[in-house]
Amino acid sequence: MKASVNEDCIGCGLCEGTCPDVFEIGDEGVATVIVDEVPEDAEDSAQEAADGCPVSAITVE
Repeated sequence: MKASVNEDCIGCGLCEGTCPDVFEIGDEGVATVIVDEVPEDAEDSAQEAADGCPVSAITVE
């Protein structure tokens, strides 16, 4: 499973708070994915972060 963040990100931090093993707010003030592959034990929280993103900037597949 892979995660990505698109250019619509507003840097609210919800994803980092929900799934810090996969997302962090970078130096530019927007979310970045910090792993190549979502760890199996973080798949549910990564999907929760995607579902909760207020601007639908996260894709998890």
